[in-house]
Amino acid sequence: MNFCENVLNQIRFVLDTITAITDQLEEEDLIFRPTQNKHSVGELLEHLAMICHADLRIAEGLSKEEMEKFYSEHTYKSISEIKAAIAENYGILKKAYLGLSEKELNERITSYWGVSYSRFEWLLEILAHLSHHRGQLHAILVHCLHKDPGIPLFE
Repeated sequence: MNFCENVLNQIRFVLDTITAITDQLEEEDLIFRPTQNKHSVGELLEHLAMICHADLRIAEGLSKEEMEKFYSEHTYKSISEIKAAIAENYGILKKAYLGLSEKELNERITSYWGVSYSRFEWLLEILAHLSHHRGQLHAILVHCLHKDPGIPLFE
């Protein structure tokens, strides 16, 4: 197994736990907003569902305008749409990364806000991004909705 496969395996685990948590929710849980002017549970899940594909696009060097268009074209409002998007967008990420050569993985890509990482570092950033928001989701469910999903977040 190469380095990308190892990171993709960790991303898959994070996504599996997000899906397992989502399986325990009701549609009405999606509207809960723990803090005014912050994401609702549904908006957070929608963001989580997009990360693999959206962050891949950022890692490909898309402009701010191209990313705004991407976000406007990709919305997931129901639990079933969110779960389907998680699986589909992971497949897009996996296919893109498993097709890269070592030279391509080491190529530096600059985001529209000026951060520059190698393509491999962008993959690590996707893992960190997903883990961060999964932790937020878990905390909201446990501390605000009093729904402990009882799912280990780490192996």
